[in-house]
Amino acid sequence: MARTIALDVGTKTIGVAVSDKLGITCTPVTTISRKGVRKDTAQITRLITELNIEEVVVGLPYELDDTEGRSAKLARQIGDAVQEATTLPLHYVDERYSSVDAEKQLIAQNLSRKRRKAVIDQAAAMVILRSWLDHGENL
Repeated sequence: MARTIALDVGTKTIGVAVSDKLGITCTPVTTISRKGVRKDTAQITRLITELNIEEVVVGLPYELDDTEGRSAKLARQIGDAVQEATTLPLHYVDERYSSVDAEKQLIAQNLSRKRRKAVIDQAAAMVILRSWLDHGENL
């Protein structure tokens, strides 16, 4: 298995999480403040190099009717730019409910509202990554 990075792309931030080399654990890394596709891609590419990443997973926030709206197009834009810059394998994962799942997990950990807000994007990236690691190409 490869060390994988997962991205939860939003309009203002990008949550980042990584797996271990065996694909067993997911670890939050950072939340990137969006500054445009080129700058965001450069920052993600630096992380990929620093963390010895071999595979990229990007969450796609499909609409409830299974179409791709503005948010999904934005996620694809980032994913495609990262893939072009790194040539690493790229996978998209349906992440419609990742933020909801992440919020529930953070509440269960008794994190304050302020702390949850600070880490929600990283937690959502972990949900996306866990889904990919558990189901892979079957998503």
